[in-house]
Amino acid sequence: MHHLFISSGLRGCILVELALRGRIQLEPQSSRKRKLLDRKVSVKSSAPTGDMLLDEALKHIKNTEPPEDVASWIELLTGETWNPLKLHFQMRNVRERLAKSLVGKGVLSTEKQNFLLFDMTTHPLTDSSEKERLVQRLQDSLLERWTNDWRRMSRRMLALILLAHAADVLENTLSSLSDERYDTVCSRSRSLLEANPDLESAKVKTPAEEMIWAVLAAFNRS
Repeated sequence: MHHLFISSGLRGCILVELALRGRIQLEPQSSRKRKLLDRKVSVKSSAPTGDMLLDEALKHIKNTEPPEDVASWIELLTGETWNPLKLHFQMRNVRERLAKSLVGKGVLSTEKQNFLLFDMTTHPLTDSSEKERLVQRLQDSLLERWTNDWRRMSRRMLALILLAHAADVLENTLSSLSDERYDTVCSRSRSLLEANPDLESAKVKTPAEEMIWAVLAAFNRS
């Protein structure tokens, strides 16, 4: 089950990243399509991002008629569909391909581990300081840098908190905190995670922020 959370969490990250880079957005709100998950995903710019995974997803979204909503895209890209005509949307080996990209950036390395019957490729951290810095920034955003208003938080940090929760890894990033700080962080992150995405998205100013809340709405529904 954990594997599925991470897989769909990564697909959610892909949609958010494409929106942050100005490639996709939700279609405009209308009287019949008020809610985030009623609105379809449309392509704002099909210019390549230079990232293989993002460009593959962008191509799928661009070539799809009729367009799909956010929840459907997360399912389609994860391969969670009963429709055989839509299986080609599944993005395969996303974790492995992400790992290779991080190897290229020097964050991970590649090792072969020998098991009794087979060899397995693993990607341990080359330098744990990169991960520690990210965990520290996430903790700080919910502690020292907490603003009590997510609109004053960086969009990437808001997305990171919501998607880490969706992928079931948020708890791990907070485990090093003292009990008191852990309780504070949990209640603050809960205030974000339990917010109503449709109400919160009414306060936003950018298509990327709408997409972040739409992805949370999709995970809340699943």
